[in-house]
Amino acid sequence: MQGLRVPATVVQPTTREQLRRVAAETFGWSQLRAEQLTAMEHVMAGHDVLVVLPTGAGKSAIYQVPALLVEGLTLVVSPLIALQHDQLEGIEDTRAPQAVAVNSAQRRGEHQQAWQAIRHGQAQYAFLAPEQLAKDDVLNALADQHVSLFVVDEAHCVSAWGHDFRPDYLRLGRVIERLGQPRVLALTATAAPPVRRDIVARLGLREHYEVIASFDRPNLHLAVERFTDDTDKRHAVIARIRTLTADPATRRGLVYAASRKQTEFYAGELAQCGVRVAAYHAGMAAADRERVHQQFLADELDVVVATSAFGMGIDKPDVRFVTHASVPESVDSYYQQIGRAGRDGHDAEITLFYRPEDLALQTFLTASTAPQETLGEVAQVLGDHPEPMRPADLKDQLSASAAQCSRALNLLEQAGAVDTTSEGHLQYVDPDLPPDQAVHRAVDAAQIHQRLIRSRIEMMRGYAETTGCRRQYLLGYFGEHLGRPCGNCDTCAAGTAQEQPAADGEFTWGSRVRHAEWGHGVIMSIEQDRLTVLFDDVGYKTLSLPTVQKHNLLVADHPSEPAPDR
Repeated sequence: MQGLRVPATVVQPTTREQLRRVAAETFGWSQLRAEQLTAMEHVMAGHDVLVVLPTGAGKSAIYQVPALLVEGLTLVVSPLIALQHDQLEGIEDTRAPQAVAVNSAQRRGEHQQAWQAIRHGQAQYAFLAPEQLAKDDVLNALADQHVSLFVVDEAHCVSAWGHDFRPDYLRLGRVIERLGQPRVLALTATAAPPVRRDIVARLGLREHYEVIASFDRPNLHLAVERFTDDTDKRHAVIARIRTLTADPATRRGLVYAASRKQTEFYAGELAQCGVRVAAYHAGMAAADRERVHQQFLADELDVVVATSAFGMGIDKPDVRFVTHASVPESVDSYYQQIGRAGRDGHDAEITLFYRPEDLALQTFLTASTAPQETLGEVAQVLGDHPEPMRPADLKDQLSASAAQCSRALNLLEQAGAVDTTSEGHLQYVDPDLPPDQAVHRAVDAAQIHQRLIRSRIEMMRGYAETTGCRRQYLLGYFGEHLGRPCGNCDTCAAGTAQEQPAADGEFTWGSRVRHAEWGHGVIMSIEQDRLTVLFDDVGYKTLSLPTVQKHNLLVADHPSEPAPDR
């Protein structure tokens, strides 16, 4: 008698198995990191996700793989054309479907071909700069497509706290609404707690998940050399680079300088010493910047001396040193720049040549006053116009430059006096609010922003001057606790870095506190004689621990007394 045939059980692959299969078969990635997989699974489940992974940890994979498992277009907001170019090339070298870019550098034919691929569903990925998304015709065309995943690359650009703030990023929240609220994936390599809060608020992330990897890069040896004389500092920088480039094991690296003039000075001096070197800054022609970029990647240059313009999108694993010839404007910026070193996992030297007077230059470079005249013009025009206005129509009625107009609009929006509709038009929020009061609110917003900027500069001073473990200081800034000195920085080698003090009542790492003048905050780090608090409204403050204890300057801020939103 023939037995009954039992139908085979169909076992559906899990989401994780699907992601791994697509990663291997389409992109050739045999393994995915735990953080990558976790973020991908949240995306697949339809959630908004904020991902903070260090440079070189594979952030692009987090959208490239799920994009092939969800129906619709993946729209990637990328701030630089060079970045878009690199990401397009990366996808073209795989078995993934077509990827296109829409940017101002394209010829007319290229532009039309890209849009044709988007409209006909041939493109799986579309890369646009945020400036493109400020155009009504671009948004209207995208709104007719099914955008299933909205990716914000270099998401720290959305935050006024961030070291690379871009005003056009501020309007991405409205863009997301206009595209029907697709799931949002925000990616960045560096985001301290206030930056993360800003990203979530400004993009309007809903019931989001955050995937944050450790900021620790133990293979980077951290050091600071202090000077009082600028000439001595310059000679020391040149001597150090000559020594490093003379050794094949440490030949390739980056030198960051504060100004275009400084990049050209150091590049000229090093070239005379026989170093294969080039300067890089925003004042160069785009073709010249691209040439330097490609020569460095191809090992035709050993050293690039650059301003902060050289950073995003640099993917070279064997950078053996990053030297700062001058102090940068923030720990955020510093961390991202040193993150270019040692991406292959091998040791790299990180040195900051520090002169306290250089901080005055950073304060000057980052200082800006509110454009009160333009603020008044914008507020008056919008206040007199009962219907929402197109941005182009507003600018036609103003005498100010486009840059001044954009800054005034950003400040008025931050002050809650002006809003952007879902159609991208501008409207005055409260008809009963006099324009001069709107200007006053906007000036207050600008002053708050300046306090935050000065706060970041002071934290950079703290890093340069600490006698404690530099890695503990860096990690504390980003909200990560390292219980012991790292053993791989100059202060550890000198013996000045000591164990952080044991928990002492309410003064513990991560605890919430309240100050009578500065309001609510979180303790970010505790050293032997000082502690650093991140206050919700005034930024980072480093306080003398004995003074705090003597005068009872901080009290515990219990969860039942939540801090107000910024």
